[in-house]
Amino acid sequence: MILYTKPSTIQRTRSHLTEKKHSGAARVFLVALLAFQAFITFSCAKQQSPVIIWTDQEEFASYTELFNASHSVKAVVVYKKEAFRSLPPARDEQPPDIVIASWLKNSSTRKYFSSLDYMFGEQKIRKEAFYDELLKYGEINGGQYLLPVNFNLPAMVLSKGNDSVLDDDHIISIGVLKTKSAEFNRQTKNGAFTAMGYAPSWDADFAYQLSKLQGTDYREQDSTFSWNEDSLKLTVNYLRDWTTSCNTDTETEQNFQFKYLFIPKYQQVSSGHCLFAYMSSKEFFSLGEEVSANLSFRWLSDGRKIMVDDDIVMLGLYRRTKESQKAEQFIEWLFREESQRQMLERARDMKLDTVQFGIAGGFSSVKNVNNTIFPSFYRTLLGNLPADEFLCMEGMLPARWLTYKERIVLPYLEESLNTSEKVHPQSLQERLDAWSRQVF
Repeated sequence: MILYTKPSTIQRTRSHLTEKKHSGAARVFLVALLAFQAFITFSCAKQQSPVIIWTDQEEFASYTELFNASHSVKAVVVYKKEAFRSLPPARDEQPPDIVIASWLKNSSTRKYFSSLDYMFGEQKIRKEAFYDELLKYGEINGGQYLLPVNFNLPAMVLSKGNDSVLDDDHIISIGVLKTKSAEFNRQTKNGAFTAMGYAPSWDADFAYQLSKLQGTDYREQDSTFSWNEDSLKLTVNYLRDWTTSCNTDTETEQNFQFKYLFIPKYQQVSSGHCLFAYMSSKEFFSLGEEVSANLSFRWLSDGRKIMVDDDIVMLGLYRRTKESQKAEQFIEWLFREESQRQMLERARDMKLDTVQFGIAGGFSSVKNVNNTIFPSFYRTLLGNLPADEFLCMEGMLPARWLTYKERIVLPYLEESLNTSEKVHPQSLQERLDAWSRQVF
């Protein structure tokens, strides 16, 4: 049996993963690809056309090995660091049958996928198995063109020794976070802080999450993005007031951070100097059970919703695939609960659970996998799983959203939250206009 993948693709992937040699998941991916390469060279030729999967998720090399072991149809993984930029395929390139990656839902990529509604009609996969909000996000013009694979959520982490300060065991609202942080503050007689519950200026990603909760509604518009300016101003004003009313000023917050919080976040909350640290679920559950056993967490919320992280992984069936029936077998297998149990077991047995979380680095999009299987692998999730009705996603983001966020949105938030009168921040629109002039 011959499995085909381009040697040039393997070589590019080998180079990319050499740079990431300290990543356990990357090593597994390289081993898997080299195994495929050897298989190409020495196997008997019975099947000339495997399912070609383009992905930016290294773990799928391991997952496809599980699939291949139990199916006559075979799958080959081709790693694409930015899969959304690789469509359409180059003229001399083997096109994909399936694409599994982040940032697939945008105006430049959605046209490359076929509707998957027929798979629901044929009961190959069930709509009821997925989280409603995530499934809805995969709709394009009323059809199901993308299927959610995984997702992550924002969380506030604290030491288990401080767990009793919170009444709710599942979520923490911004108001409670601010109040409890202020109550935790400790100062010497001369006003120097020795403990500070939390400070808005410590993490721009936290401010970004709050802006989403407040309805800033970042979304694709033309070649860049739009947002709700009133909600953004509300976020900035709220966080600036938090700083001045609880922590004196931004300079005091950052001096405290420099003095006491130069250690990893999980150590910060154990040190006694701060009460909370912001992490995504992917970051928290990749700490490993030995570390996370001493920590507690609450989902960051406004009391009604929890905003799903932007980089949700989606699956699309390439519209020009000639192997749709074979691709359907992989898709059907991927979303079975037993398949995902095997994926989690494989990661555990290969000692990868400290470098990757869950299904390709996130919660499963299949509700029952999270509810019945995840707690067996992540004990801190027992009784604290995300509720379907709380999950919320914003509109379609541009393909280059990571660039926009890191170079425009986060710097804007960092500067705007500074309470110093010497700082005169540009507006978000001014930053976007300046960046657009340089790039376009």
